[in-house]
Amino acid sequence: MREDHMKAVKEIIASVVKNNINLVAENWPEQFILVTDQPAQLAKVFVMLPRKTGKLPVAMTNDQQEILHAAGFGYIGNWTIDRLSRVWLLSNLNSEDKDTFYSTVDRLFLAAEINEAVALYSVLPFLAHPEIWVKRCAEGIRSNIGSVLEAIMENNPYPSGNLDEAAWNQLVLKAFFTEKNISSIIGLDQRANPDLALTLIDYAKERWAAGRKVNPQLWRLVGKFINAEIFETLKVGLQHYDQIEQRAIALAISESGYQPAKDYIHTFPELKLALADGSLNWNSF
Repeated sequence: MREDHMKAVKEIIASVVKNNINLVAENWPEQFILVTDQPAQLAKVFVMLPRKTGKLPVAMTNDQQEILHAAGFGYIGNWTIDRLSRVWLLSNLNSEDKDTFYSTVDRLFLAAEINEAVALYSVLPFLAHPEIWVKRCAEGIRSNIGSVLEAIMENNPYPSGNLDEAAWNQLVLKAFFTEKNISSIIGLDQRANPDLALTLIDYAKERWAAGRKVNPQLWRLVGKFINAEIFETLKVGLQHYDQIEQRAIALAISESGYQPAKDYIHTFPELKLALADGSLNWNSF
């Protein structure tokens, strides 16, 4: 995102924070919202924020919501005010000294409880020097705490823009394992890759072998890479009686360039019709 666009987003966030704080904390102390570069003081402020802001859902105007949505940050409207306030606080830290900036924020990660960790991973798209947070983000993917994983995986543009392929693939696979909202992963289609497709194929086989269903969103990450080997697996899936899964596989095949698979779909009249009338899309799963 261009620097001027990010500046506009931060201005909206600051306005939303102050408006919401005025609603829930009549005697908001001005010195508390001053950005500080002293790590100990910052940590104290970061931890205490919810006591001052409360934890109500964020309230914003339609204009603010539209601006954030246009910039790709409309999801902020679903946050609570304490989460947004923490993001606002950290996004305004002085970042000129990269090493000091990193150690100051990283110290918060090391001591964070669950809600603090959620805010820390939520702020990654807004922090300067995005390259220095890659390792921290990758480590977060190993968490077993659902809300922390959701903060990293869902509606967060940082991972797709900064993680290497191995870490990105691990994020997507973990999202399937933990049954997160796959369609909320930003950059999902753009970062689809052959290694991820093969890993997900193996995962699907394991699910089938255990008599379990496969998330239909899995197949959207396979379609571009269908070859003879993958096609054999897809044929197995098409023989299942789960209509949703059949339709997802058919849609993936329709997006591929592998003609034998496209021809095979024509042997399923219902799937052929659904593809022809345009009623299938990934948002329908």
